[in-house]
This record gives sequence, structure tokens and C-alpha cells, in this order.
Amino acid sequence: MPFDPAIRPLTLHEARVLATLMEKARTVPDSYPMSLNGLVTGCNQKTSRDPVMTLSDAEAQEALDSLKRLTLAIESSGNRTTRWEHNFQRGVGVPEQSAVLLGLLMLRGPQTAGELRINAERWYRFADISSVEAFLDELQERSAEKGGPLVVLLPRAPGAREQRWAHLLCGPVDIASAAAPASGNSSSSSSSSSGGGSAPAALQARVDALEAQVAALQATVQRLCVELGIPDEMSPPGQD
Repeated sequence: MPFDPAIRPLTLHEARVLATLMEKARTVPDSYPMSLNGLVTGCNQKTSRDPVMTLSDAEAQEALDSLKRLTLAIESSGNRTTRWEHNFQRGVGVPEQSAVLLGLLMLRGPQTAGELRINAERWYRFADISSVEAFLDELQERSAEKGGPLVVLLPRAPGAREQRWAHLLCGPVDIASAAAPASGNSSSSSSSSSGGGSAPAALQARVDALEAQVAALQATVQRLCVELGIPDEMSPPGQD
């Protein structure tokens, strides 16, 4: 029977520990499975985390023990140090792509499909936003026999162009609170790490980079057109 958040929701600490294991398995495989010290450091990162936490070794160990009982984490011993790895896909009963999206939502808070695609690049490379949305729709329409929905689409926040998604692994979401514009610590964390606002920093940086690439390509095309003596149809009127 897959993990059912309706019966036993994860605590915030359990979700952070589990998602950190999922992240490090994909981004730093040489350090995986993880020791308790490495895991605590990952949980308490100041970037790519919403909210930012300060877990103690004891709190992280307690979360690991609980996740082990839920069959969501596995303990192994080696080189005199106990190490941990996640068992998320099998324990929850979802494919890799869905596991990636849920892990990112646990780590970074509510995000749009576009933000999830960008933030997932080091975990899994989705072909396009449509593929992200397809897996999110599956998670939202998950049957009761499989444990019920695992994500919810939030109402559009005032001033935002797109709706954000939130996970349900920690139980039902306060829709009104989650859909409101971010403020305080959540706002600074969201805008700096997960891009929770309407103009996420990560997305803006990507747009800037793409614009620079386009400008460089245009310059190259213009130079080649001059060398070959052919019209440059990419140039604005008056620049031929």
C-alpha cells in the first residue's frame, strides 16, 4: 500500500529531510547515500529552500527514524558511518518524473509549471512545460486506491500571471494563505531561491541569457551575410 498523506501526513521536518535525500541523490551522487552530518547541512541550506530551516542533528535523526517506519527512507551502514537513502518512488508509488516534481515542491514551496521545469534541470530534464503539466495533472487526479491526490493547483495570486502548484504530502493546504502574495521571510526565500513571485529571479536570469545568445547569433548572421554578399533578413529596416 503506497504512502497515504490523508492517513499520516508528513511533518515539515520529515518532508525537508526526505526531499533533501531526493535532491542529493540526483545532484551529488558521489556523496550518496548520505551521512547525518551531510544531510543536516543539505536541509539547512539558505538557497533553493522555502522555508529556510535550521534543523538540529536530533531533529533530522528523528525525522529519518519516522521516514524509515514509513518505508520512505532506508538505513545502511558502511565505513563506520550510518548512511541514508530515500525510497520515495516505491514508497509513494509514483514514476520518476512525478517524484522529481514532488521533491521540488517539498524543497522550494509552491511553484508554477514553468518554474518547476527550470528548477528540475539538475534532477530531470523535461522536454517542455506541457510534459510537466501532464505529470502534475496525473498527481492531482490520483485515485483514492493509490492514496489520493498528491498536488493541488492554487488559485491565481493577485498580480501573478500563472497559477502555482503545491504538494499535499504534509496534508491539506490552506488555499487562501498559499495563494496570497508571499510576504516576510517566505517572500524573500521564494523570490531568491524558488522564484515564487510573478517575476522569479531564476527565470529572469534565464531570459537574460537567452537574449544575449540571440544577440550574438544575430551578429554572427550579419557578419556571414556581409562576407557572402547576401541580404540579411534578420536585420531591422535601415540596417542593411
